[in-house]
This record gives sequence, structure tokens and C-alpha cells, in this order.
Amino acid sequence: MKICKTIDEMRLAAREVRRAGKRLGFVATMGALHEGHLSLVRAAKSVCDVVAVSIFVNPLQFGPTEDLAKYPRTFERDSGLLESEAVDFLFAPTPAEMYPAGAATYVTVEGLSDKLCGRSRPGHFPGVTTVVAKLFLIVEPDLAFFGQKDAAQSTIIRRMVQDLNLPVEIVVCPIVREPDGLAMSSRNAYLTPQERKSARVLHRSLMEINNRFDRGERSAANLIAAGRQLLSQESGVRLDYLEIVDPSTLDPVTQLDKPTLVAVAAFVGNTRLIDNIVLPV
Repeated sequence: MKICKTIDEMRLAAREVRRAGKRLGFVATMGALHEGHLSLVRAAKSVCDVVAVSIFVNPLQFGPTEDLAKYPRTFERDSGLLESEAVDFLFAPTPAEMYPAGAATYVTVEGLSDKLCGRSRPGHFPGVTTVVAKLFLIVEPDLAFFGQKDAAQSTIIRRMVQDLNLPVEIVVCPIVREPDGLAMSSRNAYLTPQERKSARVLHRSLMEINNRFDRGERSAANLIAAGRQLLSQESGVRLDYLEIVDPSTLDPVTQLDKPTLVAVAAFVGNTRLIDNIVLPV
């Protein structure tokens, strides 16, 4: 595995792949890798000739009171995991490399970036789309792989790619869960044992909604009320949002007559976690 620390190094490596006529897959991460990230790497390897992964803790997507300083940074462990998965290239730039002094350009997807997590984390999604656009322009992958856990992010990135005519196919892969249902996340490491136990209620609330949907309930208000009631039983969990939305617009729906996204975000102690499911027609 070749580690590229600069944009020029990564560009040169990617151009050599394209000159050889090979298909390049890309997985963007902030490190602190877990099985969810590795599932994206394996998905990329299954359909691409060459796979590149980035590790970059992107300061633009953290608010002033969020966890940028304490976000887990485990580069040696992460690079070892990627090497064991036979990743070809690891792009690991510094913030100064990605955002040199004087950089003043943001990429914002208007109309989507202030919904779901964007509403409670102002500036988060413009930070995400800016760095992802830069990474796509540096790596120029044929396919880029993202996780369904970040469903709103995937919707926004798809729109950005469409609007900017970027020649990359976005592939969204299933959520990877712990045996008890908790969605895998780098932030799970922040949880105390009791908080880890309480965090399971996010998935339980989604399963309650799914079960009621399977029994014929189609009112979004009724389904949300059922999920909120279950969440309220955990005193250590503070709900940010529980919404049922159109997966392509992120707008709330009232009646479920087409595939819908059920998305939840909550604070477990001081740790903010997200999860979701997609309900079919």
C-alpha cells in the first residue's frame, strides 16, 4: 500500500491507474476505522481494479462546540487495517495541504444542506461537500463508496455530483451493526458502558417503527409518535430529531406511499449518534 501525503502524490498515483485503463474505487474516511469502513473497502475491491482510501479529519464539518480536538486519531492502527485489506493507496493529507492559507471556496448544496443533521449542525454539510468535492477532484475515482448510516450525506453528495457533472458513480452500502443492533460509528468509542447500553434504544425505536409499518400503519405522525415514546424510556438519551422523509429530497412525508427514510439522531450522554432505516412501498 502506497501512502500519499500530498495532493500531487495522490494525483500522480491516480493518473497512472487511469492511464493503465483500470477502474479506480474510492472510500473517504476520517479514520478511527471500524468494520463499517472496512465493508466499504471490500465493496470497492469487489468491483474495482484499484482502491484508494483517504484518512482526513475534516475541520470544515465540525462546529465550534463539536468534537474536532478529541475526535479519535489512530493512524497507525488504521493504516495497518487498510494494508491487511490490500488497499492500493492511502491518501492522508494534513489540514494545511487540503486548505492552504487564503482558501475561501465552499461547495454548498442549497435546499438540502439545512435538513436533518444540517439543521442541528449548521455548516456541517457544506463542510462535507467541500471536502468531498476536493477529494473527487484529486483522486478522480470511477466509483466512490459511502455508508447508508450517513443517509442524508449520501443524498447531498449525489446531488452535488449530479449538479456539478462530476464523473463519479456514488455507491451506498448497507449499515454495519453490532450484534445488539447499534450502528457502528467511530463515536461509539466515547460511550461509557452504561451509555453504550442506552444507545441501543436508537435501533429499537427504528425497529418499532418498522414493525408498525409492517402491520399496516402508514401515518408518519403515528409512526414517529411510537418511536419517540420508546426513546423517551431511556433517561440518558436526549432526542435531536426523529423524522420520516423522502430519501431524495429529505422533505418530511405525512403518508407513506413510496419508499421513505426514517432517520434518528440523539445525544447519549454527550455523544451524538445517528441511525436510519428505509421503509419500502
